[in-house]
Amino acid sequence: MEFLALLQQLPPVQALKSSFFAYPVVNALHIISIGTLWSSVLLMDLRILGAFPELPFKPFTRLLRRVALIAFGGAVLTGFSLFAIKATEYAAMPVFLVKMALILLAAANFLLFLRLGGKEGRMEDSRRIRIPAVLSILLWSGVVLAGRLIGFL
Repeated sequence: MEFLALLQQLPPVQALKSSFFAYPVVNALHIISIGTLWSSVLLMDLRILGAFPELPFKPFTRLLRRVALIAFGGAVLTGFSLFAIKATEYAAMPVFLVKMALILLAAANFLLFLRLGGKEGRMEDSRRIRIPAVLSILLWSGVVLAGRLIGFL
């Protein structure tokens, strides 16, 4: 916890905390990143599950995977910035810990997805990746829900 207390006192964190403009911008960018990530994951997983059959599978999922990875990077950067402002408080919140656990589970699920045949070129043919696709939808929806609850608990 001492490390988290020190993190909160760093000059860039204090500047973000006290800025009338920077904090709302970072917060908005976090929401945009999470929304973009969740939307692209949802659309990609729905396509894996058979939705949108008129859309070419490989180009559609390739594009959405890139969008999801960029959005994830943005969410991590902005999320860490927001976390740093109240690190000791957030680290003690069960809902924050649930959110972090869900993110780790979603990452593990993605690795399972790749191992089961979710690499480019084999995704469309493999029925084995349907379970990770459903789990992905559930896990990332849980991340969004837990993230929203942080602001209300």
